[in-house]
Amino acid sequence: MTDPRPTVGMVGGGQLARMCWQAAIGLDVGVRILAARSDDSAALVSPHTLVGDPDDPEVLVELARTCDVVTFDHELVDPAALKALEATGSAVRPSVDALRYAQDKAYQRASFAAAGLPVPAHVVVTEVEAAGAFAREHGEPIVLKRPRGGYDGRGVWRADDATVLDTVWRDAAASGQVLVETAVPIQREVAALVARRPSGQWVSAPLIETVQRDGMLRELVVPARVPDRATRAAMDLASRVVDLVDVTGICAIEMFWTGTDLVINEIATRPHNSGHWTIDAATTSQFENHLRAVLDWPLDTMRATSPAVCTVNVLGTGNEDWPTTRLAQALEVDGTHVHLYGKRPRAGRKLGHVTATADDVHTARERAHNAANALMGTEEAM
Repeated sequence: MTDPRPTVGMVGGGQLARMCWQAAIGLDVGVRILAARSDDSAALVSPHTLVGDPDDPEVLVELARTCDVVTFDHELVDPAALKALEATGSAVRPSVDALRYAQDKAYQRASFAAAGLPVPAHVVVTEVEAAGAFAREHGEPIVLKRPRGGYDGRGVWRADDATVLDTVWRDAAASGQVLVETAVPIQREVAALVARRPSGQWVSAPLIETVQRDGMLRELVVPARVPDRATRAAMDLASRVVDLVDVTGICAIEMFWTGTDLVINEIATRPHNSGHWTIDAATTSQFENHLRAVLDWPLDTMRATSPAVCTVNVLGTGNEDWPTTRLAQALEVDGTHVHLYGKRPRAGRKLGHVTATADDVHTARERAHNAANALMGTEEAM
């Protein structure tokens, strides 16, 4: 008898693939991981791991040969290699065309602006003089971004004046083009999380407030502490984005709330850090819905199951201590759930996250921070 159970191929072996693998167990869905290294987070737990270069077309074909659909843990995959994979008839979800919106910030900005979506004033340049002219026209400060490859604060520079611009330009322009845009005055940062299947059905989570530090997401709060009208506007923007991108799977739309308006920052066409809270505090996790979506199965709601939720990332502090050595202290904090990724500690590296639930935001934040501080051996303030 033919085994009817589907297999999902996951390009990338990080913590997102690891959490997708966990979600797949209850569905009896197979997950095969393509990891760059044998000690990647997902490779440590999945018995079905292929170690290889995700930019190698032959390796991608080898992965797809044993899978019903191929999806992603990250966007850093060569589009040409993925186009070749699609040409073989393999199901790639999200598609290469949808993935481009997350891979290329310049393309994303131009496409969103053409569709009438709110984005910062911007220009793509190759010379520092052109960046300076943009600053004089639109005002300082400005933000410089590499269109491809940046994440977690990498590939982003803020220039408050011409002197700083000259200082950061060499790094910003190392890969050629630079996306230059106005710095948005931010009151809150928020994210809309949507799951969408090929047939068009989509579901969303409550609007999420995200707290960044040094360009990296450190904390998220549900519900987002913004006015109701901002929440409604954000969800309307999210629906427009997912229709334009034609995404399959999870799509996270990051936005800035200025106090009066919403401006789109960027999107991710894969499970996203802002949705980690859904594992412990939503009716369905983003990881289960991502698997359902790429398999074109019915999606379920991602409603919060607690009045208040807070998730805090656990980062390496540079002392090379594994957070598991302090796990018992973290587990003493009521109402918290710890998720560690099996990564070797390194300063600033995401090693895990803690999610806390409570009847109010203050208590949820206090619990999450206390547990995260215990794991990191720090006393960071909320």
